[in-house]
Amino acid sequence: MYCRTILLGVKVYMEKPKPKYSRIVLKISGEALAGDGELGIDAGTLNSIAKQIKDIRSHGVEVAIVVGGGNIWRGIAGSSKGMDRATSDYMGMLATVMNSLALQDALERKGVDTRAQTAIEMRQIAEPYIRRRAIRHLEKGRVVIFAAGTGNPYFSTDTTAALRAAEIEAEVILMAKKVDGIYDADPMVNPEAKRYEDLGYIEVLNKGLKVMDSTAASLCMDNKIPIIVFNLNVTGNILKVILGEKIGTFVGR
Repeated sequence: MYCRTILLGVKVYMEKPKPKYSRIVLKISGEALAGDGELGIDAGTLNSIAKQIKDIRSHGVEVAIVVGGGNIWRGIAGSSKGMDRATSDYMGMLATVMNSLALQDALERKGVDTRAQTAIEMRQIAEPYIRRRAIRHLEKGRVVIFAAGTGNPYFSTDTTAALRAAEIEAEVILMAKKVDGIYDADPMVNPEAKRYEDLGYIEVLNKGLKVMDSTAASLCMDNKIPIIVFNLNVTGNILKVILGEKIGTFVGR
């Protein structure tokens, strides 16, 4: 694909940089969709994310997305207050569907063809998750949004991202966060926290680093799926990662 500029009446053609990855899973936390708030969906943040996804699609990258639901409901938080854990987790899955529909709408308003697939069947609003159909959508250039987690309680959307990445043979999982990588302590609380640039799967598990839950990290390790954790709030970061720039924290050895 080429972009064209005109300089002093002379047409100059510049080839777009070749992306490092051709098929990705982008994991967006529900909290990231809330922007500077703690709950709900921030329209400006949603629009920025949609624009960045459109940009990477223009480079020919096949994009699958898993969205969390923490900006609406957190299953673990509900169960900690006495609610049945399975019921609370199902409510969290429904929250991911709401976020997925909001992101789908934002993408389609920018002219990006999308398909939402849910692990819990709800045909009136989304397709049921079918692996082969999801891969076919990606091959046709559509952005596929995986909603409702794995369809099972006790599993996080991090595990969903790892599972779907393995199923569709994605080359990397991009973990879009509110922070710019993985730290040895919470950088929001401890300004002296150290950011890691490169980590192994075993290090993440042994040190209890909260990049993703242990089930998801183990699944990535078993299937050799690298993970890149970066700051979603910096416009253009998704494209930088796709093009191979070293930002955030890389997990993959």
